[in-house]
Amino acid sequence: MKVTTPGTEGTRRESVFHRLYVGTGAFDIVGKRVRWYVALGLLVLVCLGSIGFKGFNLGIDFEGGTKLQLPAVGAQGPIQVDQVQDAFQEAVGHRAETVQVVGSGGNQTIQIRTESLDAEQVNAVKQSLFTELQPLDAQGQPSEQVISDSAVSGTWGGEITQQALIALGVFLVLVTVFLAFYFEKWMAVAALIALLHDVVVTAGVYSLIGFEVTPSTVIGLLTILGFSLYDTVVVFDKVKENTRGLLGLTRRTYPEAANLAVNQTLMRSINTSVIALLPVGGLLVVGAGMLGVGMLRDLALVQLVGMLAGVISSILLATPLLVDFKMREPKYREHAAKVEARRERAAAKAAGEDVPEEAPKQTVSAGAGTQRRPSRPAGKSGRPTGKRRR
Repeated sequence: MKVTTPGTEGTRRESVFHRLYVGTGAFDIVGKRVRWYVALGLLVLVCLGSIGFKGFNLGIDFEGGTKLQLPAVGAQGPIQVDQVQDAFQEAVGHRAETVQVVGSGGNQTIQIRTESLDAEQVNAVKQSLFTELQPLDAQGQPSEQVISDSAVSGTWGGEITQQALIALGVFLVLVTVFLAFYFEKWMAVAALIALLHDVVVTAGVYSLIGFEVTPSTVIGLLTILGFSLYDTVVVFDKVKENTRGLLGLTRRTYPEAANLAVNQTLMRSINTSVIALLPVGGLLVVGAGMLGVGMLRDLALVQLVGMLAGVISSILLATPLLVDFKMREPKYREHAAKVEARRERAAAKAAGEDVPEEAPKQTVSAGAGTQRRPSRPAGKSGRPTGKRRR
């Protein structure tokens, strides 16, 4: 079903940027909602499948274990990842779970993550790394002191996950109550579905690409919920404004009014998302790429993915869902039929065809619905005549 705002058919010749800026309703977003449902539904299924079968690359804070870190430069030059793996295997008899180079330039370091090691194994690994690689300290001298280690219990990560789930549940309840009172129930339902879409897609992308899930990832996931909800509320507020008193008019249907609201807020959504993504992109490039700060990388990645998913869902999912929910009500279907009937009569008149006039509405006056009493015969009025003379 094609849904465009009446009077915007001529705007197709205008440029895309002009239509974005003016917001006249020329973009048929609500009318093409089936294709958005299919595309976003497939994306959600892929993400759920990856979460179910592949799982997440949980960081050491969630699984527990031992982490070692040393400079990326040794006495023989830059230290390679394979050299670190060989030295680690020589010390404990198996390879480390992950060995990666972080940072850039003189700040580069090598991080080793493995299962929990006891004190004797940690000392053996440190001795092997120093003997084989000779890492340099700040003065450019080989030193075993630059090899640091830390042990993390998986219990702490489990507590973080539990608290994050509690916070997510409380947030969803409060959001539902707010939207139901400020807007209406169908808007609250559509906004929650869009919000869950953002969470699933963000988590699924992390599972697909294999990003390491850290406490910073959880914090970033909670922060994107507010951004996604904000954009959806802005669109719904415009929908509420456009549909106020709609049932008493026959100018446009509810889907057309909602599509106009999306077009009117489309430029604002794009501008807001671009402005929000610029610092996140800078945080990702500078903090993670140049400085090599792992915490900044995890926080920026989840915010980047989540914000993009939030913008897409607020435009292509939330309002189309709201339209489908509202059009299930008989009064909105009847109103849409009246609008179509009026347009058909107007088109027929414009073509010169004879069109029967619309039946006038029944008006109820003060005496309507009552039957007029017949007049009494002359001389038989209802007034008292007094006593009869004898």
